[in-house]
Amino acid sequence: MKRKDDPRHTQRVEAMKALFETSFRAQNPIAKDSVASEVFKSKRKIDALIKKNAPAWPISQIAPIDLALLRLAIWELILKKKPEPYKVIVDEAVEIAKEYGSESSPAFINGVLGSIISKKLHD
Repeated sequence: MKRKDDPRHTQRVEAMKALFETSFRAQNPIAKDSVASEVFKSKRKIDALIKKNAPAWPISQIAPIDLALLRLAIWELILKKKPEPYKVIVDEAVEIAKEYGSESSPAFINGVLGSIISKKLHD
């Protein structure tokens, strides 16, 4: 059973918060050598995947919290050197969306990540 005090959950929440903060600051406030900095370095590639898998939602219209969560989860799914199982990553993203996002955030995040996983498995 998951716990909110699980170090991996805490690390994901902190990374999501740092990525969320970048939506409102001109300069990059992310600490070097952090998960968030790794995600930020791959932002263009990740955003291209978001555009491809959520075509009805331009990046500028996605809620900043949802965008931060998507970026983090996509980085974990596609770019992280030792990724965890897809189900773990998606479940964590959905749980964090329930806690920090809007009412529609969990379904939106689940849908976009599901589309990415489906395409990745068929490549």
